[in-house]
Amino acid sequence: MKPTPASPRVEAADGPAERTLSVRWVLAGLSLSMLLSSLGTSTANVGLPTLARAFSAPFQQVQWIVLAYLLAITTLIVGVGRLGDLIGRRRLLLAGLSLFTAASIVCGLAPTLWLLIAARAAQGLGAAAMMALTMAFVGETVPKARTGSAMGLLGTMSAVGTALGPSLGGVLISGLGWRAVFLVNVPLGGLALLLAWRHLPVDRRGPNTDRAGFDPVGTLLLALTLAAYALAMTTGRGGFGPLNIALLLAAAFGAGLFVRAQTTAASPLIRPAAFRDPLLSGGLATSALVSTVMMATLVVGPFYLARALGLDEAHVGLVLSVGPVVAALTGVPAGRIADRFGVPRMTLAGLAGMAVGTGALSLAPAALGISGYLAPMVLTTAGYAVFQTANNTGVMADVHPDQRGVVSGMLNLSRNLGLVTGASVLGAVFALASATTDVTTAPPEAVAHGMRITFAVAALLIGLALVLAGGSRALARRTART
Repeated sequence: MKPTPASPRVEAADGPAERTLSVRWVLAGLSLSMLLSSLGTSTANVGLPTLARAFSAPFQQVQWIVLAYLLAITTLIVGVGRLGDLIGRRRLLLAGLSLFTAASIVCGLAPTLWLLIAARAAQGLGAAAMMALTMAFVGETVPKARTGSAMGLLGTMSAVGTALGPSLGGVLISGLGWRAVFLVNVPLGGLALLLAWRHLPVDRRGPNTDRAGFDPVGTLLLALTLAAYALAMTTGRGGFGPLNIALLLAAAFGAGLFVRAQTTAASPLIRPAAFRDPLLSGGLATSALVSTVMMATLVVGPFYLARALGLDEAHVGLVLSVGPVVAALTGVPAGRIADRFGVPRMTLAGLAGMAVGTGALSLAPAALGISGYLAPMVLTTAGYAVFQTANNTGVMADVHPDQRGVVSGMLNLSRNLGLVTGASVLGAVFALASATTDVTTAPPEAVAHGMRITFAVAALLIGLALVLAGGSRALARRTART
């Protein structure tokens, strides 16, 4: 079955049955792409100790198996999204899926650590295309009345990948060895490639051939800036020394150069005027803040459960899996509710739920045990799923077709930067509040205190996100009236 040219939305098919079937196959391919890119991170994390033994390498070297993947996504996702706008999103998504699948084969067969790291970087480039373009495709393939549901489904698949990754990786490593962690992507990548090839609409070429071109200088400056920032936040294993400071200064300098380059470029990677849209700038800022807070659950949660509540590793893993499972179960219903009641209401409702949940965690005494941690965490995670679905839908709703890829890339970038920042900054807050240099040996009371202070800071960040979300909506309404 060859893909047939389609109008901007799949709803232009011959009849209701054909429209529904076509949209379902499109969403199946996009969902699998999102699942694979999420699995690419979480399955590798759990295998680092095994890989360190397999290659007789220290942690400082094997951590690059994860960092190479994350850096490739973070630094290239906006440029890849823009490239998709220019050369065709279907074409670039197929290329990204092919690269991800081929790189997975190289990862699984790699005889040396450095070849594995290089293949992981290539895999991250493929994942950047998959992440940037999946949300962009929703705007042109899904009826507008169902956009929220589609965004909720993609968010659900991302959460499923996060939740499934550690357990799937552990099972594969114990049963088949570490190579299976990467090779499992091959059949899944092949299936996603087949679905995308058969069911995504063919890239349409308009009659105007003098469209804006690609911005190589801006793309390079942004990639270097983001790489410096990500390395500043992730190197040093929790410390923040001279190298981290130098990288942070380099990132600030690079950001200044990038902004200047965008104001003078004939075809800028990111149009400076785009940030004058309060809904876009507000959506990106709140996405970064919320992702920063959610990272605290992964940074602080394991230590609190193990040290303050005295749980063993198996029970810690079980409790931690509740959050992603809640997000997975909430995503699709949240999308349907957003379609029905509107994006602004659901964005604020999700943030309000997160504010109550993080506030409760900042006050929860250790004497309440697991229930005192789980109940607020369920509320926080459900609020996050509602916010993410509504915010993604709102940001992508009125984007011009030739900007969908780059805006989708910026939205994913804001989330990634929030996760990177949260791991570093809120991890530092937790360590300082615990009043110890080694949290793994800190007394239970100190860890419990550190958890409460960290989530108090998280609640303040969510409060700031609420102010930004409400303010951006009010500013957008005033702008529309004038």
